[in-house]
Amino acid sequence: MSDNKMNPINIEISDEVAQGVYSNLAVITHSSSEFIVDFVRVMPGIPKAQVKSRIILTPDHAKRLLLALQDNIAKFESNMGTIKLPEGTEGMPPFPMNFGGKGGVA
Repeated sequence: MSDNKMNPINIEISDEVAQGVYSNLAVITHSSSEFIVDFVRVMPGIPKAQVKSRIILTPDHAKRLLLALQDNIAKFESNMGTIKLPEGTEGMPPFPMNFGGKGGVA
């Protein structure tokens, strides 16, 4: 008989990582084997933006992240109200963000 219990994972976070990094744009690209999410900080009036963090995910982990975000947004909105996006933009920035690769912007 197999043991279907999951062993708990002890997750640690350093003080530096716990501080977090502010990002107001995510650029998502993908290949057949991975999704790359670049978190960018765009500042008003500054024509150059810098990637602050890059996360590389397998396709199945990208899908799990999508489902976890959907679940958490639903819980947030049930407590705090609907998150309103600018009309007509569906949250997309008003400028082209394709940096020469396949993918989209979220």
